[in-house]
Amino acid sequence: MIAGVNGVLAAAGDDWVQVTVGGVTFQVLVPPSEILTLGPVGGQVQLYTHLRIRDEHPILYGFTSQAALDLFLATQGVSGVGPRLGLALLSGLGAAGLQQAIALGDSAKLSGVSGVGRRTADRIIVDLQGKMDSVEVDAGEAGAHSADSDLIDALSSMGYTTTEVRRVLANLERSPDMTVEDYLRQALQLIGGW
Repeated sequence: MIAGVNGVLAAAGDDWVQVTVGGVTFQVLVPPSEILTLGPVGGQVQLYTHLRIRDEHPILYGFTSQAALDLFLATQGVSGVGPRLGLALLSGLGAAGLQQAIALGDSAKLSGVSGVGRRTADRIIVDLQGKMDSVEVDAGEAGAHSADSDLIDALSSMGYTTTEVRRVLANLERSPDMTVEDYLRQALQLIGGW
């Protein structure tokens, strides 16, 4: 079992990254929202991983926190929720947002994620509500995920590429009292200075 990879980010796509560890490059499927938080290609990354064998092919899933990995694994126990949908849930809501939606029984929030219908959202809540207490999610992660997600959406809608957005996120000066507008202003200044 491969429990994690710690190495150099060699390449990144829409829902995957390649991480080089000791001369070996692993391709890892990750929630799309987490790709932009990993920093620039060539930088160091650490991912918590889960190896799954499907049709005799190994597939490695990676996450930036142990909590995200634990939530992903929990969703895989729900009938009708496969790995792609688990990644979509974490990408759309973040670990803290997913945990909160399940704990509060917020099926509307869950069904707002692409690919999750009302029945599936209800099934996730029934199967996982009460089981999320053991998953420790950083309280600041919900706010950080929301701010990053909003910033990514804003920059993407302005026509900036994934590479440009990734570079901006890696160079932002962060503070808990900053708003999304503050981050956007800083991001545009960074881009203007390149």
